[in-house]
Amino acid sequence: MSPSPTSPPSPQPPPPPAPDLPPTLGLERHGEHVAVLTLRRPEKRNALDDATVRAIGAFFEEPPPWARAVVLAAEGPHFSAGLDLAELRSRDAVGGLHHSRMWHRAFDRLERGSVPVVAVLTGAVVGGGLELAAAAHIRVAEESAFFALPEGRHGLFVGGGASVRVPRLIGAHRMADLMLTGRTLSAEEGAALGLAHYLVGAGQGPARALELAERIAGNSPVTNYAVLQALPRIAEASPDTGLFLESLMAGVAQSGADAKERMTAFLEGRAGKVARTDTAGSTEGDPS
Repeated sequence: MSPSPTSPPSPQPPPPPAPDLPPTLGLERHGEHVAVLTLRRPEKRNALDDATVRAIGAFFEEPPPWARAVVLAAEGPHFSAGLDLAELRSRDAVGGLHHSRMWHRAFDRLERGSVPVVAVLTGAVVGGGLELAAAAHIRVAEESAFFALPEGRHGLFVGGGASVRVPRLIGAHRMADLMLTGRTLSAEEGAALGLAHYLVGAGQGPARALELAERIAGNSPVTNYAVLQALPRIAEASPDTGLFLESLMAGVAQSGADAKERMTAFLEGRAGKVARTDTAGSTEGDPS
């Protein structure tokens, strides 16, 4: 019997299409599992127009399947100076309500999405820019960053989620100070109050954010999902309900094959132990 001809290799599925982004947003892939989403309106200090806000929401509603973490960055010296005032046209009460809710939906998809987000903050982090930054899970501020909520000076009130997210970070009384006085916080002041998790020198933000994102992407996807989805709900629940939700999530996480393999690696000495880190985040001592 003559040997059967070799079967041709099965065709590989085409790569998933890139998200349909407006020119005000850029997307790059860093390594295997980190996406870098960049605001690209430097000539407008990365002011957020409606098309950009909607695109941010659409991106985080269905991020690329390869992305396990996202770095949110900005082109130019400023993260975002807030709402694009060119779009601040007159609206009636219902129109203003719907416009605000559109921002809420977009930033909720970021905060309550499936991938952790590390924001790189430089220059102006103002108004809607601070609302966007506050929705990120980790914030790295360069020394040039400054924070403000100037809506009160314009006869406005925040509408992109600041009244919920910012008080959770710094307290309602400090947010009231920002809005009533027009005060601007420096990078150091903002980090001390909780607006940033990490404070780095000029030009060091992207590298630090990528380092953190790669570390996060290496976690168990189940654990990352639990941190994003369960942790905020536990924090908002009563203590008794929160503890019960924690037990449920702990049971789900530890039952997965990924968790079992990681624990086996640790017990067999194939995984690093916790080590002390310095203020710059470098590991001190023997991590093995």
